Amino acid sequence: MTRSSMEGVEVAFLPEDFVVPTLVAGLRFRIRPITVHDVVKAYDAVMSSRERLWAEFGEIHGWPKADLSLEETLIDVAWRQREGELRRSFSFAVLTTDESRLLGTVRIDPPRKVGVDAEAVFWVRSDRDGSSVAEELEEFVREWVTTTWPFKSVRYPGRDISWEDWHALPSTGHP
Repeated sequence: MTRSSMEGVEVAFLPEDFVVPTLVAGLRFRIRPITVHDVVKAYDAVMSSRERLWAEFGEIHGWPKADLSLEETLIDVAWRQREGELRRSFSFAVLTTDESRLLGTVRIDPPRKVGVDAEAVFWVRSDRDGSSVAEELEEFVREWVTTTWPFKSVRYPGRDISWEDWHALPSTGHP
């Protein structure tokens, strides 16, 4: 898997021998690659948290729109599943320990902006935002992405840099 640098030279996002984690767990959640089998849970999590997610992502990314359909969510989840299979970017479902409910998602992408090895975005559903689960997930993700994954530096747009400041950074040329 490669990404384009600003000079047009192909740069590896992940070493070919890196084994992408398929299951990790915190005390109150499990994280595994998202699949189309998660679409109903994902749709519920997104739509029950739509107002907060729109406040965080909407103006910049146009997501999640008010009339988001289950079909559109299926297409998005299937795309994210395929991107992971191709090792282009990685989307994970954050689930309760029994996997009965999706609590949020984690995405790990090649950097779109210069200065880091990867970018990670994560969210929890509104009824868990501000809870100890949300705090635990943030601590867990920050440690997991920098200790398990082969990245020296990771940026968390929307968390350690505002989306507006992130947009102002020079691009790597990666879509």
